[in-house]
Amino acid sequence: MAGMPRRIALSLLLFLVAAPLWAHRSGQPWVEIDAAGHLTYRTLPRGDRIADFSYAGYMGGGVMLPTTATRVIVKPSGGDDTAAIQHAIDQVSALPLRNGFRGAVVLAPGTFSCAGTVTIRASGVVLRGSGNAPGGTILTMTGQPHVAIAIEGDETIKPTGPAAHIVEDYVPSGAQSITVDDAAAFAPGDVVRIVRFTTPAWLHFMGMDRLSRDGRAEIWVGHDITALRTVVARQGNVLQLDVPLTDSYDRRYLPPEGAEVRKVVVRGRIEQVGVQDLRIVAPPRSVDFHSPLFAAMNIDGVRDGWVRNVVVDDTTEGIELGENALRITVENVGFRHRTTVSSSAKPADFLLAGTQLLVYRCASIGDDEFYVMTGARNQGPNVVLDSKFSGDGHIQPHQRWATGLLVDNTQVPQGGIDMMNRGELGSGHGWTMGWGVVWNSSAALLVIQNPPGAANWSIGTSGDEQRAAMKIIGVPRRDLGPDLPRGIVESPGHRVLPESLYRAQLVQRLGPGAL
Repeated sequence: MAGMPRRIALSLLLFLVAAPLWAHRSGQPWVEIDAAGHLTYRTLPRGDRIADFSYAGYMGGGVMLPTTATRVIVKPSGGDDTAAIQHAIDQVSALPLRNGFRGAVVLAPGTFSCAGTVTIRASGVVLRGSGNAPGGTILTMTGQPHVAIAIEGDETIKPTGPAAHIVEDYVPSGAQSITVDDAAAFAPGDVVRIVRFTTPAWLHFMGMDRLSRDGRAEIWVGHDITALRTVVARQGNVLQLDVPLTDSYDRRYLPPEGAEVRKVVVRGRIEQVGVQDLRIVAPPRSVDFHSPLFAAMNIDGVRDGWVRNVVVDDTTEGIELGENALRITVENVGFRHRTTVSSSAKPADFLLAGTQLLVYRCASIGDDEFYVMTGARNQGPNVVLDSKFSGDGHIQPHQRWATGLLVDNTQVPQGGIDMMNRGELGSGHGWTMGWGVVWNSSAALLVIQNPPGAANWSIGTSGDEQRAAMKIIGVPRRDLGPDLPRGIVESPGHRVLPESLYRAQLVQRLGPGAL
């Protein structure tokens, strides 16, 4: 495209990521490509729109995963290899950072037995196998149930300076700026914490103040909801943010002073870390979910990391991206399950509790599980892209008001995709998702519902779009009450343009090179 005007190049790229089979949509689409090749967005009456999800992933999207120089090679010993792998990781962790990296610990071909967790605690360290296919690297979990691999920063977030408050009566989902009462304490580059207080008025508005089990009240949210953003510009009392907000802020359901905005200092976070090119194998076990479990990976206190080209066999829990995981890509990771748990609580292969997380070209084979779920109070943007999950399981935001999940070009042919009110299920999970989007995807069953004051979209998606009531423990299905409001469904059963919303948004924001 050398020499081609940028506007024409953008138009062509957006067309090239469009579906070969697409449907004309009656009325104004929620997202469309205009005559100039730009994405345009329809808004709800208060200004809410489908957010820009392109910020999800390593380095904030549109950046290739790096290749890291080998520093130490570890060979299997025939015994327990946990200590040898950890020693190699510690050796590389002690090396100086060069351009953000220290180097890779490479596991040679063969089978490594590990009775304990191997942990990365320093920036710039990568654990790399010699491939996940036969003849590559197998990490076999032995001994008592444990996590195979952990990547952990010792992150702390401390407020500094005075608190400001948002003065707008309403900040819509998808907004990238806020106006505060006094912005004098803020400057470009500051990390700010935006606090959406959980008030009795909001819980009542959501219909979530009456959840109970066995006559005892269940706390739905339990804590205030926070989002971390970086100030990129300040003009008067208006702060421009690096990433769009994926929730709305309605002053009617907040304390009189409004949502709080405060500068914070983040310490202890690690960066530029990854795991790739290996296979993790756990002993297959059909156990109660509340028993000790074998899990694949925990990642938290991390910014800019990745998991790539990993196959996982028979762990009960999968990859947990914790609430302090930021800008992480999980690419070409597959789970295979030969057994299912025996309790009503089910495991998850991909747990998204952080923000700007991208699950790309991933897969699961297994029944009676969550392929992808979100954590409580989880704020996006988070994306599941070009993935396929086979079996009687679900992509299902899990509990307590997550926002900003995009499921894009993803298939669950025997299972479901749900953005719904789980009511009293679990520990009173209630409304699980607001401002979520299912785009050009497919599932056997779809439950897409609109929470009070919010929306979820199903656009260009195929499957049985079902209606459902809030789930109530111990009540027969016929007695659950009226069906909850259906989400916004556009072009059901017919794919739309652009083919991939995430890719089109990347092109819009960063140009064709981002693909």
